[in-house]
Amino acid sequence: MNKSRLEAFSDGVLAIIITIMVLELKVPEGSSFFNLEKLFPKFLAYILSFIYVGIYWNNHHHMLQTVKKVTGAILWSNLHLLFWLSLIPFVTAWAGDNNFSNAPMMLYGIVLLCNALVYTVLQYHIIHAHGKESLLAKAVGNDSKGKISLLLYTLGILLAYSLPFISGIIYTIVALLWLIPDKRIEKIVAEY
Repeated sequence: MNKSRLEAFSDGVLAIIITIMVLELKVPEGSSFFNLEKLFPKFLAYILSFIYVGIYWNNHHHMLQTVKKVTGAILWSNLHLLFWLSLIPFVTAWAGDNNFSNAPMMLYGIVLLCNALVYTVLQYHIIHAHGKESLLAKAVGNDSKGKISLLLYTLGILLAYSLPFISGIIYTIVALLWLIPDKRIEKIVAEY
C-alpha cells in the first residue's frame, strides 16, 4: 500500500470524528441567549476535543511526510491510533453532559493518554521501517515534548477523581503545548 491511501483513509476517519462531535451539540430549546448557557460545558468540551483532533491531524500529516514505505506494522499502528481517536467524541459528550465530573474526566484523560501512547508506537514503527537515520528519527530525537505530555496525562488522570477541574486544566495545558506547530518534522523535510 502506498502512503497516499493511508493518509486519505486517516483524513476521512478524522473528518467523521469531528462531525460526530459537532452533532452532539444539540440546539437548545428557546430563542434566548440564556438558553445557550446549558450548552456551555458541552461547548467547552467540544472546543478542547476539536483542538486535540486537529493537533493529531496536523502532526499525523507531518509525520507521514517522512514515510517512504508503508509496512504492516505501520498500517496496524495507524488503525490503532484511529481507534483511540474515534473514542474522543464519546468521552467529550460524557464530560460535557456531566459538567466535567470526576469519572468522565478520568476516562477523558485515559483516552488522551492512550492516543498519545499509540501515536508514539506509530512513530516507533515508522522509524523502525526507515532506520535510525531516517528523517523522522532525526526530527523526533528524544521526544521530550511527547514524554512530558504522557506524564501530564497521567497526572491529570490521577487527579481527576478528587480534582476534576485541575485535570481539565492539565489536559488544556497539554493541548496548548502541541497547539504551537511542531516545526521539527517540517524543518527536517525541507532540508532533504
